[in-house]
Amino acid sequence: MDGRHYIGGQWLDDAPNGRRAVENPSDGAVFAQAPNGSAELASQAVMAAREGFERTDWGSSPRLRAAVLLEFADILESRADDIAHLMSQENGKVLAQASHEVAAGYGEARYYAGVARNVFGRTFESAPGKMSLMTREPAGVVSVIVPWNAPVTLLVRSVAPALAAGCAVVVKPAPQTPLTNAAVMACFDAVASLPKGVINSVNEHGTEVGTLLSTHPEIDVISFTGSSRTGKVIMANAAQTIKHVSLELGGKAPALVFGDADLDLAVAEIKRGVLALNGQMCTCISRILVQDSAYDEMRARLRDAFEATVTGDARAPGTELGPIIDRPNQQRLLGIIQRAADEAQMVLRGTSGGNDLARGYFITPSIFEIDDIQHDLVQDELFGPIASLERFSDEAEALHKANATRFGLAASVYTRDLGVSMRMARKLKFGTVWLNSHNRLLAEVETGGYRESGIGRLHGVEAMNDFLETKHIYYEVE
Repeated sequence: MDGRHYIGGQWLDDAPNGRRAVENPSDGAVFAQAPNGSAELASQAVMAAREGFERTDWGSSPRLRAAVLLEFADILESRADDIAHLMSQENGKVLAQASHEVAAGYGEARYYAGVARNVFGRTFESAPGKMSLMTREPAGVVSVIVPWNAPVTLLVRSVAPALAAGCAVVVKPAPQTPLTNAAVMACFDAVASLPKGVINSVNEHGTEVGTLLSTHPEIDVISFTGSSRTGKVIMANAAQTIKHVSLELGGKAPALVFGDADLDLAVAEIKRGVLALNGQMCTCISRILVQDSAYDEMRARLRDAFEATVTGDARAPGTELGPIIDRPNQQRLLGIIQRAADEAQMVLRGTSGGNDLARGYFITPSIFEIDDIQHDLVQDELFGPIASLERFSDEAEALHKANATRFGLAASVYTRDLGVSMRMARKLKFGTVWLNSHNRLLAEVETGGYRESGIGRLHGVEAMNDFLETKHIYYEVE
């Protein structure tokens, strides 16, 4: 599968801004080329989506939308192995995680197929013979801007509710993962009953396409997953034409470990939480807060667990930690590790992996101890397999430290005491709080952030809200 654009039901190989070399971050080898799009191509895609929305029965055919999403899910499932291997090669995600992601994608599509047939309005009689009808209608044309770290799940979790609502969509994939995106677009293309123009996709290297998709007057809704910095730019762009925005942005997820916790469970969950997507996930654990009574034992256990991590080619059996997405980000993380060594206390210092991994973009796990919660190593999203280790004495200090961040996407709490669990969960300022676990993400359950971690919710029935308008129709009986 190549990484062409998909506009109005047609595959286009136009490359007005040249072609991008697609690398395998496990070995640095270029294995494909993909065409870069332009504002002109993006505008063409927007107008194709507008045509698909306005000139077909898509928006008023919930059973058709449900059938399309079910057929898409079946096709995606039938191609799951190939797409997982492609993703693992393209962005370095460990193969087992890539396979899980594709499965989550077709599971999400099936969930929204059911929701598509359950979009209800309501009626109200304000006085005798005076009737109000509130309908829920599709918002229109949606731009979906997808990051590289989960190019299937984070695509489908925006596209599926948008389609279920009756909207048409223009996708901008991340420049690092055009092939995986095109493979998913090919699954939509194989659905014969999907009207042409309802879904489109345009590649980009730079900001030209993204800028157009956040400013074009024919775009009604923007669904963006990515950094808080870019989310602020998109909000500013959207303000020009007062678009709806759904933003899932950065995170700085803390794991709070109390003295009575099951430490075997806590270490296993924290290791998986730190290393998910090779540390490049907005819900990854990046701060480990441990109560004094368990601190020394947890420090030793965490060091041993992370030191034993199997790092290597993302597609190799047994690999726990694959590569960073590219060389610049690998070098950025090595610089962060050096700063941590200079300004904090290293528990485990990561490296580029040595000669065996020299061709790829690897970073082995790092843990550093720090007391200053205002330090930028604690405050900033690092986006790699790096975590801080911090102490707390009691519940009040745990809450103070955990909430001392501008991010509020996800957190987890480890304790055998249900009362402590629930008090922490209610007072932690994060959109998701897991108890004695981490990163349990379900199609049926809303996710999203507080503060600079975003606006709106994805997954669950609330995800539909961003893609629907409420209309009041008033009637007086004569």
